[in-house]
Amino acid sequence: MSGYITTHVLDTARGCPAEGVKVELYRLDEGARHLIGEATTNTDGRTDAPILPEDEFATGQYELVFYCGRYFQGSGQAARLPMFLDEVPVRFGINESTHYHVPLLVSPYGYSTYRGS
Repeated sequence: MSGYITTHVLDTARGCPAEGVKVELYRLDEGARHLIGEATTNTDGRTDAPILPEDEFATGQYELVFYCGRYFQGSGQAARLPMFLDEVPVRFGINESTHYHVPLLVSPYGYSTYRGS
C-alpha cells in the first residue's frame, strides 16, 4: 500500500468548512524547505485531491502552510490588520506508507490539528 497526505480546514468560529483557503505542502530536508504541492480548499473545506498523491509519497518531515488570513478577511472575521493568525504552519513527520490526514481547526484567534483518519 502506498501512502498519501490529505487535509481539510474547519472554521470553528463559524461552525463550517473553510472554503478558499490556500494550502502549501513542503518537504523538509536538512533544514531546507522544498515546495512540493499546493491546493485550495473547496466548499467542503477539503482539497479536491490528496495534497501529496501516492506516486510522490516518501517518508520524512513535512510542513503544511495554511493561508488563513485571506479567508478570515473574506468572511468578515478579520477587519483590523495585522491579524492574529495569517499563515498557520503545521510540521509533522511520516514514517510509514499509509494515509496521513492532517486537518486544521481554526478561528481568528486559535487553531488545533491532529492526525486524522
